[in-house]
Amino acid sequence: MSLLECCARCLVGAPFASLVATGLCFFGVALFCGCGHEALTGTEKLIETYFSKNYQDYEYLINVIHAFQYVIYGTASFFFLYGALLLAEGFYTTGAVRQIFGDYKTTICGKGLSATVTGGQKGRGSRGQHQAHSLERVCHCLGKWLGHPDKFVGITYALTVVWLLVFACSAVPVYIYFNTWTTCQSIAFPSKTSASIGSLCADARMYGVLPWNAFPGKVCGSNLLSICKTAEFQMTFHLFIAAFVGAAATLVSLLTFMIAATYNFAVLKLMGRGTKF
Repeated sequence: MSLLECCARCLVGAPFASLVATGLCFFGVALFCGCGHEALTGTEKLIETYFSKNYQDYEYLINVIHAFQYVIYGTASFFFLYGALLLAEGFYTTGAVRQIFGDYKTTICGKGLSATVTGGQKGRGSRGQHQAHSLERVCHCLGKWLGHPDKFVGITYALTVVWLLVFACSAVPVYIYFNTWTTCQSIAFPSKTSASIGSLCADARMYGVLPWNAFPGKVCGSNLLSICKTAEFQMTFHLFIAAFVGAAATLVSLLTFMIAATYNFAVLKLMGRGTKF
């Protein structure tokens, strides 16, 4: 069987849920990591320019920001690799499931997994049969390696729980910047508030960004309004929103992966071996 024919037959049983989840995962991770990295850089510049004149006050914050940026590099690499593995797992398990239900003819790539997961025959028959093509051997080996959907379900479940915490944490800077932007709107339109303009402030110390002994630590009145009008503030605010959206998209993709993998695993266990849960 030629490579083109093998690919065409594999695409017949393409796992559309896994394809959508993979695209959403790559998009979400790229958005979260790229925008989050630049938003942290913008936050560092805003803090050292407007909220503190002493480097020792925000030295710890800079170290934390740099650490998060290195974590972002690792997160991007990990998710792109794991997303590709989940997509491959989706192809193999979906092929085995459709083989069980007879939705399409058995493919080379489906044989490796069906023999591993569903307990099918492992022998190749008499020696008179044609020798296996090199591509078939590769697919068979991959089928044995990917033929453990229970492990992928467990890993994806744990990863979803961890990413749920990341999603919640990504909402914190959006909340801080939104509060600052709301305060600037009150300063720009004083008729909408009863408080004096001079008492409307954005205090970085209140959110734990700076220590309480940092000076000045807060910006009030017209000075705060001028900060909100800068391109740095506007860009950083929108970058954090984009990173939050990316985290949400990644969470949805992980949930989709988990649901699809759980369904395929359950079908393979129930229909393939008759295991009862």
